[in-house]
Amino acid sequence: MTTKIEFIDLKAQYADLRQAIDQRIQRVLDHGQYIMGPEVRELEERLEAFTSARHCITVSSGTEALLIALMALGVGPGDEVITTPFTFVSTAEVIALVGATPVFVDVEPDTCNMDADRLESAITSRTRAIIPVSLYGQVADMDDINEIASRHGGIAVIEDAAQSFGATYRNRSTCNLSTIGCTSFFPSKPLGCYGDGGAIFTNDDALARAMREIRVHGQERRYYHTRVGVGGRMDTLQCAVVLAKLDNFSHEIEQRILAGRRYADMLSPLAAVTQLAVRPDRTCVWGQYTVQVENRESVLEKLKASGIPTAVHYPVPLHRQPAYAASCRIAGDLSHAEAVARRVFSLPMHPYIEAATQKTIVNALAEAVE
Repeated sequence: MTTKIEFIDLKAQYADLRQAIDQRIQRVLDHGQYIMGPEVRELEERLEAFTSARHCITVSSGTEALLIALMALGVGPGDEVITTPFTFVSTAEVIALVGATPVFVDVEPDTCNMDADRLESAITSRTRAIIPVSLYGQVADMDDINEIASRHGGIAVIEDAAQSFGATYRNRSTCNLSTIGCTSFFPSKPLGCYGDGGAIFTNDDALARAMREIRVHGQERRYYHTRVGVGGRMDTLQCAVVLAKLDNFSHEIEQRILAGRRYADMLSPLAAVTQLAVRPDRTCVWGQYTVQVENRESVLEKLKASGIPTAVHYPVPLHRQPAYAASCRIAGDLSHAEAVARRVFSLPMHPYIEAATQKTIVNALAEAVE
C-alpha cells in the first residue's frame, strides 16, 4: 500500500515532539491560567532572544498582529498604506479595517516579493506605512524599502513575516528588520501552534507599550482604558505549544532549507517549471515551496490523479478581489502580480519530508508538464 503524501505533515511533527508538547499542555491544565498565564511572557522572552528584538508581543493571530501594528501607529481614514497585491488577503484587510486605503505596487517576477524599485513612485503625502510581505518564507528587500521610507520622512515599515519566521536577511532575523515585524503561528506556518496565534516585534518602547495595551482592549491597567483596543491576546495553551516546538525549531529550519535545496536540484532539469529565486544575501524557510508553470490547471489535475497534493497561493491578486477592487489605489503596472497569480502553485513542504517522497513528487510533476 502506497503511503499517502501529506502537503504539511503536522502528525509527523507531533509524533516527534509528543512528550514535550504534552508536558507543556499539561502544565497549563494544572495551573489553570488559560488567559495571560506565565507561558505568555515566557514565550515572548524566548522570541525576543531568538530575533534579538527588544520587544515581542504575542497576539491572537497574524492578522491581529498587523491590525494592532497599524492601530498603534495611528493609521486611519484618509491615510494610505502601500503593500503588494500578491499576498494573503489579511495584509490588505487590516488596512481597510482601520479606514485607510491599500495602495498596491507590483512584485518581482522571480521572488514574488514587493519590487522595491517601484515603491518610491507610489508614495504620496498620505502615505503612513509600508507593508512588504516576506512571501513563501523569503524576506523582501527590507534595507532598500527602509531606506526609501526613511528618505520620505520616516514612514513606518511593517514587515508581514507570517510565512518567513526563522529566515534571515543579511545575517539579521526576519521580524527585526524594520519599525515593526509581524508573524503568524497558524498551524501550517514554519512555527505553528494548534489554533490561531501570532506575534509582533519592535525595538520602539512607545510602540511596544501601545501594542501591549491595544491587545487587551486598550488597558493600561485593569479597567483603565487609555486607547481603543481589541481582544487580541494569544491564549496560554497556544503559547505552550509554541514553546514546546521552539526547542526544535532551529533544527526544523535546517531541514526546511535542506528540503528546499533537494527540490531545487531535482527540479532543475524541468524547463517547463520555473523555480523561485532565493537571493544570496538571505535564507528562505519555505513556508510554501512554490513553483510556476504555464498550464497550471492541467498540471494540477494530473498531479491530483497521481496522489500529489498541491495548493495555489494565491490565484487572484488583491486588486482583482471584489472587496478591494473599488477601494484600493493601483500604483503603476501590476502585470507581474497578475502573471504569477496565473502560474504559481505549491508542492508538499515540511521539515519531515523525505528525499524519496520529494523524488516521487518531482517524477509526477515531470510527467504532468510533458
